[in-house]
Amino acid sequence: MNETASIDALMEKSGVSFGTSGARGLVHAMTDRVCYAYTAGFLDFMTGRGEVAVGDRVALAGDLRASTPRIMCACALAIRDRGFVPVNCGFIPTPAVTSWAMGEGLASIMVTGSHIPNDRNGIKFNRPAGEILKEDEAGIGAQAPLVPEVFDGAGSLRISTELPGLSTQARAAYCARYRDFLPAGSLRGRRIAVYEHSSVAREILAEVLAGLGAEVLRLGRSEYFIPVDTEAVRPEDEALARDWAREHGFFAICSADGDGDRPLVGDERGHFLRGDVAGILTAGWLKADTVVTPVSSNTAVERCGWFERVERTRIGSPYVIAGMQAAPGARVVGYEANGGFLTGSEILRDGRRLAALPTRDAVIVALGLLLLAGERGVPMSGLAGLLPPRFTASDRIKDFPTELSGARITGLREGGVAAVMAAFGADFGPVASLDETDGLRITFGSGEIVHLRPSGNAPELRCYNEADNPERAAAMNRRCLEILAGWR
Repeated sequence: MNETASIDALMEKSGVSFGTSGARGLVHAMTDRVCYAYTAGFLDFMTGRGEVAVGDRVALAGDLRASTPRIMCACALAIRDRGFVPVNCGFIPTPAVTSWAMGEGLASIMVTGSHIPNDRNGIKFNRPAGEILKEDEAGIGAQAPLVPEVFDGAGSLRISTELPGLSTQARAAYCARYRDFLPAGSLRGRRIAVYEHSSVAREILAEVLAGLGAEVLRLGRSEYFIPVDTEAVRPEDEALARDWAREHGFFAICSADGDGDRPLVGDERGHFLRGDVAGILTAGWLKADTVVTPVSSNTAVERCGWFERVERTRIGSPYVIAGMQAAPGARVVGYEANGGFLTGSEILRDGRRLAALPTRDAVIVALGLLLLAGERGVPMSGLAGLLPPRFTASDRIKDFPTELSGARITGLREGGVAAVMAAFGADFGPVASLDETDGLRITFGSGEIVHLRPSGNAPELRCYNEADNPERAAAMNRRCLEILAGWR
């Protein structure tokens, strides 16, 4: 007998819930039944709004985690049972499936945990117009879709199901997006390393770079999933990049996170640029007039004077997208501190057109930085010197319960300047201002910044710091983590 499954109840019971970017949870909690219900709830919500209709195609793709194919099968079954036609776009980046689906007027689903550990996964849902926003998440949560009796007591499918045949249209369109936007041979003479690890973008990134004339070195491929976090790069990845730079003598090294929406770009020495600095430089290369970015991003975006407007939002691509939709300007772009770059309007450059893509993308950042360095006649290590000297450092304390970190930050907020001074004043001096846009962002009289917030994707407490030199920013971050460790 079929039964209804309340999405809100499933969130509470399973622990699989919406974070800053899609629904995520532990792999063992993301049972076939839970993933089926989430997908059915999404499609019911979209149908109720008239954005999709029975018989429409729904694009489906995934990353390279071991759990992804199983979850994709559960999603495909829900798509078929709801009367839609699943299009299996294969294992391609999130921006690739999103871009193609938007161009076709289709909803799309990406199975990915992005950069989080392999014992977790997630599902990103996209409307035909792009990513679901925060109000859409509430609407999906309110659904109670009918779920067939094809799951056992553990939530696993009792029937055999397979993905439909592979469609390569989304992959081809994504490569053409950049091939058509940039002149042939734009990267000729450049030796560029691609750190492949387990990113689903590794094949496409190498193909796009080679297609523009670069000599591509493919390094560090992994057959098991590596959680590369572009906001908190692992020391072993930094060491690999430095070693490869000495060994191979490349112009730059490029990579991306698990689902290819966050870039990781390093210079000729193997030193990685921070994502928010990369975002400013990419926006400058595109000659944006309005930039939308979260409150956590480097303040060099205002200080550089390159843009007519800078709008600040809460952290998370849905907030950046909403900010871009409300922002004035002919060339509206957005980026996050993790480097993910979004285009909110069509961009014309040298007579070539780049369609808007209001979801995070890594490839545009890699290309923008490489080409900006060529245009300015500087090595990759010289790009940061184009901006005012503001430096950021960030890290997180893992296995820090979200409820606890939220309570600690709320205590600081409610205690005001006196509470902040008691916690941080001895190390960083008097407080100039407090910003509660997302978490708590503290600006001290020196201009230095401490920003605290619970992660939206995992039980982690994140800390961002900003100062006038990299050594001071790093030292601040280390000291903050020592202080925060005492909060448990």
